[in-house]
Amino acid sequence: MNASGISVRSFNLSDAEDVLKWAGDDRVTQYLPWSSLKTKEEAVSFIEKVAVPHPWRRSICLNNRSIGYVSAKPGAGDDRCRGHVSYAVGADHWGKGRVAEALRMAIPLVFKQFPQLYRIEALVDVDNKGSQRVLQKPGFAEEGLLRKYGFCKGQVRDFLIYSFLATDKLL
Repeated sequence: MNASGISVRSFNLSDAEDVLKWAGDDRVTQYLPWSSLKTKEEAVSFIEKVAVPHPWRRSICLNNRSIGYVSAKPGAGDDRCRGHVSYAVGADHWGKGRVAEALRMAIPLVFKQFPQLYRIEALVDVDNKGSQRVLQKPGFAEEGLLRKYGFCKGQVRDFLIYSFLATDKLL
């Protein structure tokens, strides 16, 4: 944890109520591939079945309370040189630089844990301006527009692709 109180750590079952607060908010899950959680039991299930077994998913914490997540998933086979990063944070923490700070912490950890990675990619819905700003703060480079690239909440959407290379410097 640094002076701002932001840290990244593994999820614990004791995070369930905090997870429900941010993952149960439709504003937070608007651009995520999953629906908002509705109950504490769903939050426990998310932690047990999604967060813990994930190759690299960490809780973004403020003073050790979960306010969101950051995850990285390395590719396999011919895609093993790149990984994908995703994140979300509670709406009451938007615009405060907390996700950018968590990414600055997470990126070196991901490159260390997965030394085969040369790049980390992030896909962002073209309408998600806040997430685009989040990626620019630690130094992700916008590489281009991917037209009609993927589904989000049942619609085929345009995405922007951002990258951060193992040789890039964090801003």
